[in-house]
Amino acid sequence: MVKEVSINKIKNDAEELYRKGDFFCSEAIVASIRENFELDMPEEMIAMASGFPVGIGRSKCLCGAISGGVMCLGYFFGRTKGGDSQVNKTLELANELQAEFRKNHKVLCCSVHTKGMDMGSGEHKNQCVAFTGEVAETAAKIIVRELGLKNID
Repeated sequence: MVKEVSINKIKNDAEELYRKGDFFCSEAIVASIRENFELDMPEEMIAMASGFPVGIGRSKCLCGAISGGVMCLGYFFGRTKGGDSQVNKTLELANELQAEFRKNHKVLCCSVHTKGMDMGSGEHKNQCVAFTGEVAETAAKIIVRELGLKNID
């Protein structure tokens, strides 16, 4: 793992992965974090994010970008052994991520954000690309802060 990253590059890479159609929101965030932090994270972690787009399996519930961001925070700060109190820190950071998104957009619900939009159309895609970049950026800021890394921007 690197000691310094460009948060702007993480954001831009996540947006571009979505915009080009390589990945959807949650996948793009995991892929961008994985690549930019140069993690020894198996590619299967990106695959784990594949069920979250369009509000979890197209149900339009929780915004997939938030799911991807929370998955990344869990990778860095989550627990792997039952009973480990580290979960409390992870929950705190995940709450911070969702609170920042809610501050900017009021709700986490995909159906509210996409109401009246043609799924996959310009307006919908542009909004989701922006949400993807925003959440990747916020998650990266949290990771950088908590690990004492350097943002080179």
